[in-house]
Amino acid sequence: MTTTSITKRLSFLDRYLTLWIFLAMAIGVSLGFLFPSAVKNFNTSFSVGTTNIPIAIGLILMMYPPLAKVKYDELGDVFRNWKVLGLSLLQNWVIGPILMFALAIIFLRGYPEYMAGLILIGLARCIAMVIVWNELAKGDTEYAAGLVAFNSVFQVLFYSVYAYIFITVLPTWFGMQGAIVTITIGEIAKSVFIYLGIPFLAGFFTRLILIRVKSKEWYHRRFIPKISPLTLIALLFTIVVMFSLKGEYIVQLPMDVLRIAVPLLIYFVVMFLVSFLMGKAVGADYSKTATLSFTAASNNFELAIAVAVAVFGISSGQAFAAVIGPLVEVPVMIGLVNVAFWLQRRLYSPPQPTTA
Repeated sequence: MTTTSITKRLSFLDRYLTLWIFLAMAIGVSLGFLFPSAVKNFNTSFSVGTTNIPIAIGLILMMYPPLAKVKYDELGDVFRNWKVLGLSLLQNWVIGPILMFALAIIFLRGYPEYMAGLILIGLARCIAMVIVWNELAKGDTEYAAGLVAFNSVFQVLFYSVYAYIFITVLPTWFGMQGAIVTITIGEIAKSVFIYLGIPFLAGFFTRLILIRVKSKEWYHRRFIPKISPLTLIALLFTIVVMFSLKGEYIVQLPMDVLRIAVPLLIYFVVMFLVSFLMGKAVGADYSKTATLSFTAASNNFELAIAVAVAVFGISSGQAFAAVIGPLVEVPVMIGLVNVAFWLQRRLYSPPQPTTA
């Protein structure tokens, strides 16, 4: 297959990506609603602890092509830019958790289990699917990899502390009962390694070995176009599996889904727009601003679901709310990819052609 035909196929997938995602969502919900026992037995059979193996495989395959594109020798430039790192730190570990906590208090005060699940989502900063949203929005690949690595370290070190503060302590300040959350650094590190470490290492060693064996030109012109469709295929597979897990409840409890979805929708949109404007204000170009925005607006739903299941149980309201997170995030982020391109046209001048 020629590079031209691959490019045409990719553009076809990209052009109708929103349609494919909604079809995948519908298929997943239908499977979960029509065959709840079969779906439950399948996922139980292919789960280890709180890790769902099909979802883990889908996420790893989904992230592998973008991470194989990263120019790892340029990551040092990312970590030397303290302005961008500081802005990302502020967005992800101050603004994001506080905003989600406020929305949970406002919208779900009368539903403490859902409220706790929503807060868990807000504390879990994205280290997985943001790579895909950034790729679709033509963000900076190296900055995405660097910021994801940066967030993963903070996640391992501080998630358990944040969970204690935001779920056990702060609710009591507003006249509500706090919940006890016990999650160890080791458990968080395991989740980070599965969903980020494995594809990161695979992408790094693929690039290192194939460029040495072949050439850099062959790697970027032949190998990368061949593996790129894997991202969208794995994304659709992951969506089907995720939606099937709670398909029965989504149909039976539509008002509860809506109740959880509204603050999530507000969170994703506000975080994205605020982060985009902050990136523009500090002088970042479009690719870096898009990366900052998607990194801040996305969440690590794998970790949030794993913690909710481990601490409160798979049938808990906390786990239900955590699962609704990606169900809202996926279509919203696809929409925000288009918003990013619109903002690029509005706020950034098109590149000027170079003259000889």
